[in-house]
Amino acid sequence: MLVDTKRKRAVLDEPLIFERGSVGRVGYSFPEEDIPARAITADVPAALCRDTLEEFPEVSESEVVRHFTRLSQWNYSAATTLYPLGSCTMKYNPIINEVVARFPGFAQLHPLLPDDCVQGALALLAELEHRLAEVSGMDAISLQPAAGAQGELTGMKLIRAYHHEHGYARKKVLIPGSAHGTNPASAALCGYTVVEVPTGSRGMLDAATVAKHVDADVAALMVTNPNTLGLFEHEIVQITEILHAHGALVYMDGANLNALMGVAKPGHMGADVIQFNLHKTFSTPHGGGGPGAGPVGVKTILEPYLPVPRLVRNGKHYAWSEAFPRSIGRVRSFYGNFGILVRAYAYILAMGSDGLMQATRMAVLNANYLRKRLEQTYDLAHDEPCMHECVFSDHSFAQSGVKTLDIAKRLLDYGFYAPTIYFPLVVSGALMIEPTETESKETLDEFADALLTIAKEIQDNPSALKDAPLTTPVSRLDETRAARHPVLRWKKV
Repeated sequence: MLVDTKRKRAVLDEPLIFERGSVGRVGYSFPEEDIPARAITADVPAALCRDTLEEFPEVSESEVVRHFTRLSQWNYSAATTLYPLGSCTMKYNPIINEVVARFPGFAQLHPLLPDDCVQGALALLAELEHRLAEVSGMDAISLQPAAGAQGELTGMKLIRAYHHEHGYARKKVLIPGSAHGTNPASAALCGYTVVEVPTGSRGMLDAATVAKHVDADVAALMVTNPNTLGLFEHEIVQITEILHAHGALVYMDGANLNALMGVAKPGHMGADVIQFNLHKTFSTPHGGGGPGAGPVGVKTILEPYLPVPRLVRNGKHYAWSEAFPRSIGRVRSFYGNFGILVRAYAYILAMGSDGLMQATRMAVLNANYLRKRLEQTYDLAHDEPCMHECVFSDHSFAQSGVKTLDIAKRLLDYGFYAPTIYFPLVVSGALMIEPTETESKETLDEFADALLTIAKEIQDNPSALKDAPLTTPVSRLDETRAARHPVLRWKKV
C-alpha cells in the first residue's frame, strides 16, 4: 500500500492479474453441459484444441472485480478531474447521451434492416444533418466518416474530385504552421504537395502572405480556425476571397468548433468544406480506440461528390440512395458510427441554440480566465485574447533547466492530468490548456493554483521536478527505453 501524502489517502498497490489467484480457483458457476464434448470439438482440428491454458490467471469473481476497479481508480479522466488537453478538447460527456444511445430501438438495430423498419433512426440522422448544417453554415452534410481525420481525408477527396471534374486536379495545398496536426497527412494522402504558409508575428495568417503563395497550381488552403494557438484568424474572410479568386477552395478544419458553435459559422467565413469532430464539440466519447465520428459539411458546389449512400426523403419516407454518379464513393462501411451520432444529436437537442451559444461563451471565458491567472508566471506564446484554449511555453524556466515535460509530470501529483505539451510545434516547449465550458471557477482556481505552486517549486528546488510524479502508483518511466525496447506481453519470471 502506498500513501499519497498530497491528498491524504491510501493508494492500493495492484499486481498484474496473472500474479493473483491460485491453481483451481474459478469465478464462475455454469450448469452441466448437456452436449457431449466430442460434438463440440468434432469439426475443430485436434492441433487447435488444448485441455489447459498455461499460465492463465485462475481467480475468483471478487478478485477480478477488485483488480479492475482498482486499476480504474488510477485513471485520470474527465469523470474524475479537470482534463485540460488543449486542441483535443476532452469535453465532458453527459450521462443522458449514454442513456439515449442505449435505448433498445437504437442499440439493437442491425445496419442491414430495410429502410421501412428504421424510419425513426433515419429521421434522427436527417435531423442531425440539418442541425450540423445550421451550426456550420454549410449546405449539405455526410455523416459517414468515422473520425475527424477521416473527415479531413474525405473533405480533401471532395476537393480533388471537384478540380478533376473541372479539368485540372492541381498539385498543391497550402497549410499554415498553426494548422491542425493531421492536415498535412490528409492532403498528402490525396496526392497533393504540401506548402507551409508561415504565420505572422501575432500568431495568425496574414492575407498578404497567403496571396504570395497562391497560384494556378493551388487546389486549396487547409486552415484551422481558431488555429492551434487558440487564436481567431482575424483576416479569414479576406483570405478565403483570395483563394476563391484563383479558383482554389478552402478547407476549414472544424476541430476547434467548440469556440464557434452558436456564435459564428465557418460557412459565412468562406469555407467550402469542414469536418466536425463530434467528440470535441458535441460531447461524444473521445479516444480509447473506440468508435468515432467526423461528419463532413460542404457548400453546394461540393455536394454532388459526397459519399454514398446518401439519405434522401420522399414525402415522409427516408431511404438510402446510391444514385449519385459524381460521388467519391464510400469512405466507410454502412453509414457511419450510429451510436456516436445518436449521442451528438442528444447533446444538440438538450442544449438548443441558446445552450450551444452559452457553451461557446463559457469555453472562451474559462480559457481567458486561466490565461490571465497564469500569464505573469508562465510565458505566453502570443499576447492576444484567446478563444477556447491558451498556449504557454517553458521559456520563463529556461535558466532552471526545468522543461514542459517536468511540469506536466508534476501536475499529476496535484491530481490534474497534464495539458497538451509540445504542441503546436510552432511554439517551443508548448503547454496548451483547454478547460472547456463545463469547469467551475473553483476547479479552474485549483488548477491555476497548482501551476503557480509548481512555478514556486521550480524557483526553490528545480531538481525536485525531475523525479515527478512522486505520489502516483508508477513513478516517472524511462520513455526512451520503453519506446525502443517495449515489453508487450507478460511472461512468468
